[in-house]
Amino acid sequence: MPFASRWLRTETAVPRQVFINGCFTRRAFMRLCRVITSCVLLLAPLGVAVAQVAPSAGPVDASTRQAVVASLGKQMQANYVFPDVAGKVAAALDAKVAGHAYEHDATSDTFAKALTHDLQSVGMDRHLRIMYDPTFKPDENDDTALTPKQIDEQRTMASQYAYGIAKVERLPGNVGYLDIRGFLPADFVATGYAAAMNLVAGSDALIIDLRKNGGGDPSSVATLLSYFFAEGDSRHLNDLYWRKGDRTQQFWTAAVSGPRYTRPVYVLTSALTFSGGEECAYDFQTQKRATLVGTSTGGGANPGDVFALGHGFVAFIPVGRAVNPVTHTNWEHVGVKPDIAVPAADAMKTAYVAILKKQIVTTKDPDQLDRLKATLARVEKGVEEKPNYDPPK
Repeated sequence: MPFASRWLRTETAVPRQVFINGCFTRRAFMRLCRVITSCVLLLAPLGVAVAQVAPSAGPVDASTRQAVVASLGKQMQANYVFPDVAGKVAAALDAKVAGHAYEHDATSDTFAKALTHDLQSVGMDRHLRIMYDPTFKPDENDDTALTPKQIDEQRTMASQYAYGIAKVERLPGNVGYLDIRGFLPADFVATGYAAAMNLVAGSDALIIDLRKNGGGDPSSVATLLSYFFAEGDSRHLNDLYWRKGDRTQQFWTAAVSGPRYTRPVYVLTSALTFSGGEECAYDFQTQKRATLVGTSTGGGANPGDVFALGHGFVAFIPVGRAVNPVTHTNWEHVGVKPDIAVPAADAMKTAYVAILKKQIVTTKDPDQLDRLKATLARVEKGVEEKPNYDPPK
């Protein structure tokens, strides 16, 4: 079984890819633990409290900065998915060090930020990132299978984080709503996705909110997309090309448990939609299965891994790139463009109003028509629907 790439993005930590050879490996498990523990963007909206202790910033002298940049250049040239760009980046950073560009970046924090800025500016890749993490240790025994206890721990983690699903809701007008904040490992999300899709199965249209989705497992993206095509309608969704081994990994829709969803779908996006979240939006768009509403996404299409640079610094370096089978390109640096461009804060209202207006045109039931018009008026005015019971005091 081929390796599966898994990547997540956070605002406070280096995004860390998880590789899994076969079903489970020790490397994958440890990466998953570190990613989930640090993933504020993913966990906070789900109501999960996670204690985090950021490494203390320390002084960085000129010799350390020179050694870190030299190590970064070697790691880039050995691993970055674009070898020609890697050479260009390494040369540019060497020139900056020689020109004393980082002499005022005297702490680990400021140096990491300055190096990240230059790395992304020269490499034109938003996944490239430097972080000070003296606790990081390269994984050993990459292909060691997990113990049953570790597998249970993975399964428990996935369920505690609600499989990345922050909210499932039925809105007035019989509109379904799914708020998905991240794509957790595919080995564990199937039951969560099936439950969510069962709850929205009877809706007349569905809104999928990816505005706070920082990424995750592309296999989970494929699992979710599989619900939106008829059984037997196999779709080639995405490819990942890996520099190591010069190989390409394909992602297709597959059999899923639970009902397929064949009604209209709207996908909400923002600048925070990143990596695997972007792939989800891009797959829906290129397969002409949904209408995207919001702003252009973050622009990160190159999954990677974490490499030690020495002196407590680590680098997230993309080792692969997405290749869409329809467009033969991806969303790197440019983001996924919405079909209906509105500020991200207005995306929900815009999609909801569009759905209600279409329902009003097509409904033939007078009572339903009145209810839809009343709902539309409330939504357009931003007024919440009153509950049909006395709420607790």
